[in-house]
Amino acid sequence: MQQPYEPHPADAADGAARVLVVDDDPTVAEVVAGYLDRAGYLVDRAEDGPTALTRAAAHRPDLVVLDLMLPGMDGLEVCRRMRDRGPVPVIMLTARGDEDDRILGLEVGADDYVTKPFSPRELVLRVESVLRRSRPATGGHRLAAAGLTVDPDARRATKNGGELGLTLREFDLLAFFLRHPGRAYSREDLMREVWGWDFGDLSTVTVHVRRLRGKVEDDPARPRLIQTVWGVGYRFEPGTAVG
Repeated sequence: MQQPYEPHPADAADGAARVLVVDDDPTVAEVVAGYLDRAGYLVDRAEDGPTALTRAAAHRPDLVVLDLMLPGMDGLEVCRRMRDRGPVPVIMLTARGDEDDRILGLEVGADDYVTKPFSPRELVLRVESVLRRSRPATGGHRLAAAGLTVDPDARRATKNGGELGLTLREFDLLAFFLRHPGRAYSREDLMREVWGWDFGDLSTVTVHVRRLRGKVEDDPARPRLIQTVWGVGYRFEPGTAVG
């Protein structure tokens, strides 16, 4: 059962989030760490998968910036092993053009990705965005429909009383659908309204819809709740929404 992510106690005391940067390219790692440090984050670095897992066990990060292509143990495996220990937000670094790799990263639970070469300033903004979404909201109304419940304050979602292990993006997408039943949204709409992006790879929306269906639908191959509206996008049809 996946619980809402909570900051490491040591980080909560000084108010700074801890970010683990994992990249075997020392130049990239140094630049990223420098920008994050100047933005006020506590930064740890690792050059390979085993070292990253050791550092994460010793000092639990609030977020991991993780290169996909690592020697020995790739970023996908590192992400899986970190998630086995508990939920942690992950931003994956991928090579430009490797769409299949980006989708694989999202499917193992990465919350965001940035393609190389990238702007360090953009990466810092992505880190801020993911961390902001990972923190419990305040004053959100509990949402419920079709056996699904979402508690924005606790960042918890259930299906028929059972806990749903959702990533940050999946949680936000489900909450959005429950708030707006019966209306069709394009992938561009969802990218903008759910995650606040005016640009990006629309396939990420497709991946997250598919992953969310796998967790909330009785038969993901024949989705009843999150329906495809051909030529438009997706519509949430719960029957009767409550909340």
